[in-house]
Amino acid sequence: MSEVRRRHLLTGDVTGRPEPVERVELHQVTLAPGQASGRHTHPGGVAGHVTEGRIVFELDGEPPRELGAGSAFFEPPGATVLRFDNLSPAEPATFVACYLLAGDQPLIEPLEG
Repeated sequence: MSEVRRRHLLTGDVTGRPEPVERVELHQVTLAPGQASGRHTHPGGVAGHVTEGRIVFELDGEPPRELGAGSAFFEPPGATVLRFDNLSPAEPATFVACYLLAGDQPLIEPLEG
């Protein structure tokens, strides 16, 4: 029998969460060609992994990063996400997101501006 192989992708700090984690929800998300997510936040934080396409990811106070298939990302609880946009005008981009939640927290909260 072959050995199980694991590759560490990221570690995210959730010590800033206002409540303890009560549940985890895992979602596959697809952005249409050229689709922008708009400014938003995740009350409980989110960790994810891009499976297809190219995404530009920018948190408030950090430089933008390009994510491609195999890239991992972390959005700390309450952090402002300035950009999480599909870079391709022709192809969709897909990622898997793991949301840490408590009570009736929403997965995502859109922000103005």
